[in-house]
Amino acid sequence: MRLIFATHNPNKVREIQAIVPSYIKIQSLAELDYNTPIIESGYNLEENALMKAKTVYDQFKRACFSEDTGLEIAALHGAPGVHSARYAGENATDKENVQKVLAQLGDEPNRKARFRTILALVMSPEEIYMFEGLCIGNILMGPQGVHGFGYDPIFQPNGYEKTFGEMTSSEKQAISHRTHAFEKMNSFLVRYRSPR
Repeated sequence: MRLIFATHNPNKVREIQAIVPSYIKIQSLAELDYNTPIIESGYNLEENALMKAKTVYDQFKRACFSEDTGLEIAALHGAPGVHSARYAGENATDKENVQKVLAQLGDEPNRKARFRTILALVMSPEEIYMFEGLCIGNILMGPQGVHGFGYDPIFQPNGYEKTFGEMTSSEKQAISHRTHAFEKMNSFLVRYRSPR
């Protein structure tokens, strides 16, 4: 089974190819030489993920999936959420986004947060499926660790002494929101592939 992953990021493709069953071959937009920008104008993660997956499906008429991920902080009423990648501005760096979050939280005692991933899978115009993955934790007062990307250095998953930024890639992958979402999609694809 071949699935198009609506991304140009080779690191994401490698990460996901390692998670999905061996009979699934993941193809990126770069492999398909598709370079048309996909506008992400949705009001939430679900809308953005579906927008990307539908756009690519309409182009190639082949099974496609997309993901959108956001950090949702309780004291900020779910922000940065769908705006996580550009929270401090359209071309903001990871450091600038982290600094904005920490500045907005200040000394706020409620540091509860969660990473949430939404996968949108389009098998046909009539077969559209959504999968959610969560990782619950807290935002620290300052960055710790140099691994990962985005908000990883300030996010400490519940039950762990390390931030995502202090974990190895395998440690993070074992508990990450993306892994949980892809495990759900994997289970679905196994059933989907089986004779019905």
